[in-house]
Amino acid sequence: MKSIWIIAKRELQSFFDSLIAYIMLVLFLGFSGFFTWLYGADIFLVGQASMKGFFDIAFWTLFFFIPAITMKMLAEEKKTGTIELLLTKAVSDRQVVLGKFLACFVLVATAVLFTLPYYITLANIGNVDHGAVWCGYLGLLLMSAAYISIGLFTSSITNNQIVAFLLALFIGLFFHIIFNVLASNITGFVGQLFHTLSLSVHFESMARGVIDTKDIVYFLSIITIGTLLAEMSLAKRNLTNS
Repeated sequence: MKSIWIIAKRELQSFFDSLIAYIMLVLFLGFSGFFTWLYGADIFLVGQASMKGFFDIAFWTLFFFIPAITMKMLAEEKKTGTIELLLTKAVSDRQVVLGKFLACFVLVATAVLFTLPYYITLANIGNVDHGAVWCGYLGLLLMSAAYISIGLFTSSITNNQIVAFLLALFIGLFFHIIFNVLASNITGFVGQLFHTLSLSVHFESMARGVIDTKDIVYFLSIITIGTLLAEMSLAKRNLTNS
């Protein structure tokens, strides 16, 4: 665990040194803040505050932001050759992947944490469904972790950051919208399968305030598969080089 945290701290420092963290935080807070208050503009008319605008926009902004922060995680290390140097240290492939995963997750979680003033403000001026809000936040964090694992996998199979970014978006697009569209147009077992695979279905369920075991298992499955594939990709590279 110590090695994982050391790697995570190194990556977090690189985020802030290169201004990536600041740019992401400013853009994310700007977009989410605008739409939170745009959707909540009728609070004084109906007396019901809502975080729906925030969750709707965060659902999309994180979809694009996460591939942007994961694309360099392993691709850049492979391109510059520093991945070999890193893996000669007393760390395993799994520790490298988990350390980089943790760094990305902490950065995204920090961005989400900075939106709590929106929730606190709305709660003070109107009636808020607190259960739905906290479930929605949990859904955002789980969704982010799932896309981080996908981004790490695509970054592990190429040394080109742009390719890693586009691959992460391409794969994520299926979970984000395509599976849901297919489920709406196909009946029977296949339609139910696409419905189960749709990330948006599971996220929307949690954003409504419902925590179902199948939703948690779904997100944890994607996270596990993504990180394992990234680890296997690194192990394959090491075997090839040896």
